[in-house]
Amino acid sequence: MPLSEHEQRMLEQMERALYAEDPKFATALEGSGLRTYTRRRVYQAVAGIVVGIALLMTGVIIPNVLWVSVVGFLVMLGCTVLVVTGWRKAPKPGEQPVSGSAGGSAHGRSRQRRSMMTRIEERWQRRRDEQGQ
Repeated sequence: MPLSEHEQRMLEQMERALYAEDPKFATALEGSGLRTYTRRRVYQAVAGIVVGIALLMTGVIIPNVLWVSVVGFLVMLGCTVLVVTGWRKAPKPGEQPVSGSAGGSAHGRSRQRRSMMTRIEERWQRRRDEQGQ
């Protein structure tokens, strides 16, 4: 649901106040640095896929250099994995970046599952309340 004009103005005022009060904290909340890094990594991996395709085609065209095709395929495979993992890890606008530790990510996933279960339980309770009235 889109915000009304009044709500948009209030949000803009709050953003300006946050930037005026603590610009360092406000820029940390944006997370644009991580998004830019992830986007750059995905672009580099796509370029690597193109190089891998070129190597694969070169190995097919030139006789007796099968190893070039194998290298091209491995480059394409590795870059595809980088694209997929980079795309998944990219934070959405307004989302906090995930910490890099392995234990923290497992803890974050369990916290997400609990919050999802909590939301499902709340919806279930609301439906029961609405049907009971």
